[in-house]
Amino acid sequence: MQLFSTFDNSIYLEMAIATLEKRGIARNNIFAVPLDNRTEKKKLFDTIHRSDGTSLLDLGVALATAFSVVGTSIGFKLAWGPIIWGIISAVIGFSIGFIIRLFTEGAFNKQKRRLKGKHAEVILIIDCEESQGELVEEILWEHNAFGVAKIKETN
Repeated sequence: MQLFSTFDNSIYLEMAIATLEKRGIARNNIFAVPLDNRTEKKKLFDTIHRSDGTSLLDLGVALATAFSVVGTSIGFKLAWGPIIWGIISAVIGFSIGFIIRLFTEGAFNKQKRRLKGKHAEVILIIDCEESQGELVEEILWEHNAFGVAKIKETN
């Protein structure tokens, strides 16, 4: 039976390995694989094939709506009329919202990522007998594993 688990690269990983060795799992049956950190910078703009879940357009569209309503209302008293002033104010509102969102995503989230200091995880692979499977899984969960998966060998 093989058990796969992911850990943060911390003292809990070392403690889990030491506990497994004390409980009878041989050192050559424990395999730890550290994952590499991302080397390329995160892209700010999404493509059709990749999206990070954040939108740069949401604040721009909301401000465009609000500005166009106000611009249209004021446009009844101005020379060019409500339609032209509604369009002009919508473009101004969208531009302001887009620039604000672009600045916050670029500056603040970049600083947050730097402060967070993303560390790569470690994949721990344990080869054991089926009778030891529950014990090994319990040890992994006790030592703050992010996730555990069991694969039973079929002959």
